[in-house]
Amino acid sequence: MNKIAIAAVSLTVLGIASGTAFAVAVSDPMVGGSAMFATKDIVDNAVNSTDHTTLVAAVKAASLVDTLKSSGPFTVFAPTNEAFTALPAGTVDTLLKPENKATLTKILTYHVVAGKYDSAALKKLIMDHNGTAELKTVSGGMLTAMMNGPTNIVIKDEKGDVADISTYDVTQSNGVIHVIDKVMLPN
Repeated sequence: MNKIAIAAVSLTVLGIASGTAFAVAVSDPMVGGSAMFATKDIVDNAVNSTDHTTLVAAVKAASLVDTLKSSGPFTVFAPTNEAFTALPAGTVDTLLKPENKATLTKILTYHVVAGKYDSAALKKLIMDHNGTAELKTVSGGMLTAMMNGPTNIVIKDEKGDVADISTYDVTQSNGVIHVIDKVMLPN
């Protein structure tokens, strides 16, 4: 075990023993079994995540690859395959049809916010706005960020559904991804 790994384990044990919660910054975190490199863009990282194959297929079907490869910056709330599976049966297959491209595009861009909002920036917005922060999405809709306990941030869509962020602060060359457990739906 190298010195950095030993230090991280020691700090974690110390934090647990003292009851102090804190996060250790991870360079190139793992998402869907693959390292996410801060030097790669959102699309180039997402295609390597086995947890996001449905999202990648949807981004391709909606012709959003070039947009998400552009300089941004963007904050993407990225639903997992399980989140897409939780939609009513047949929904994903229907959305991926060419005749539903406009609807698919609206749903996908509803998960994207212009600007780079890591967890610290989201928490600051929430605190600065008395417990909730409205985030205008690229589709023109609104998402609401809220605290769920002292360290967990959740995202609520316009229909009132709430997604937990399971992986925070996956830095990209053109923004940041937060992995979420639900597909957010606009009105």
